[in-house]
Amino acid sequence: MNRILIVEDETNIARLIQMSLSRAGYSCTVLNDGMEAANCIEQNSFDLALLDIMLPGLDGYALLEYLRPMGTPVIFITAKSALKDRVQGLRLGADDYLVKPFEIEELMARVETVLRRTGKGGRVLTAFDVELDTVSRTVTKGGKPLDLTPLEFGLLEQLMRNRGAALYRDVLYERVWGGEMTETRTLDLHIQRLRKKLGWQDRIETVYKVGYRLKKEEETP
Repeated sequence: MNRILIVEDETNIARLIQMSLSRAGYSCTVLNDGMEAANCIEQNSFDLALLDIMLPGLDGYALLEYLRPMGTPVIFITAKSALKDRVQGLRLGADDYLVKPFEIEELMARVETVLRRTGKGGRVLTAFDVELDTVSRTVTKGGKPLDLTPLEFGLLEQLMRNRGAALYRDVLYERVWGGEMTETRTLDLHIQRLRKKLGWQDRIETVYKVGYRLKKEEETP
C-alpha cells in the first residue's frame, strides 16, 4: 500500500483528498502546518507528497527541499495559478503541479501517473481472489491465469485501483480507450465480458447514471 503525505491547511480540501485517496486504497497522513510536516518527514518515509505551497510554518517550497534527498515525488496543489508559479514549482523539482479548484478525478489520475512514472506505484493489485500485475500485464484468479484482452485488462486495473469508488463512464473510456466516449454500449459490453470471465457478476456494480464500481471486500456477503 502506497503511503501518501498530504500537507494542506484548508480543512475541507484536505478531508476531500484524504477520503478519495483512502477509498482508492492509499494510506494517508494529513497535516496542516509546514513545520509539523518537516518533523514528520524526518521520522517517516512516504511514496508521494501532496503539498500546498502557502502553508503556516514552512511553505511548500521549503518542504520540497526536505523531500528531495529522500527521492519522494511531490505534487504541488495550490491556488497559485500564474504561469511563473507553475514554472517555478516544476523547476524546483516538483513532479507535477495542480491548480485549485480541481476535479478529484484529475488528482487521482495525476497521483497514479506520478507513482507509476517514479516506480513507486503498486505493481500487484489484489481484489477478492484476483491478482493483477501491472508490470507483466498478467491476471490470475485463485492462482490460475486469466486471458484478458488489453481493454479488459485496462478496465480491471482502473476498477481495482479505485476500489469502492464509482467511476464515471467517460472517465473509464478516456483512461482505457484514450479518447472521448462516443458509444456507451462498447463500455457496457466490455464490462459484461469482464464480469463473466472473473465470475464477478455481483462484484462489479452498475451505478445508475454514473458508471461502474468494484465492491470492497467487506461489502460482499
